[in-house]
Amino acid sequence: MTKAAKREVHRKEPPQLKTPTALGESAREDIAGAVNALLADTFALYMKTKNFHWHVSGPHFRDYHLLFDEQAGEILEMTDELAERVRKLGGTTLRSIGQVAKLQRSSDNDADFVDPQDMLAELREDNLTLAERLRETHELCDEHRDLGTNNLLEELIDQAEERAWFLFEASREGPVIRH
Repeated sequence: MTKAAKREVHRKEPPQLKTPTALGESAREDIAGAVNALLADTFALYMKTKNFHWHVSGPHFRDYHLLFDEQAGEILEMTDELAERVRKLGGTTLRSIGQVAKLQRSSDNDADFVDPQDMLAELREDNLTLAERLRETHELCDEHRDLGTNNLLEELIDQAEERAWFLFEASREGPVIRH
């Protein structure tokens, strides 16, 4: 077969991205869709966290600046894990910022100025909301007996809850009152 003939065959039969999996087609589609929505939310949270990292000001600048950067890095790592899980399931994942915007359920913050305490509170709530959405997807995976995705989700839930905890503690002002 000539090179030209091989190219013509490639044009007629696009390569398939369906990775083999023991999960059924319905499970694959349901879970890949849910994980892609989580991925969009995660990208949006990453961007908001970096936004606050870049724009934080005030007496706790250094602490908050470093905290937001550390958390943004952890969130960015999540994106690769979620996207690769979708591929392991035989699905396709996000390809553009446009897809992120279309699928994300979390809110952006485009304000010119955000008080640092409001940044902490907003990111804390966003991380708790992400943890809840991870749990909802975990329940879907339970229905389909997808242990691999559930294992990943459990780790990510713990990370989101830890970020929320750190953001809560960083937002506390004044002396600690013990009862």
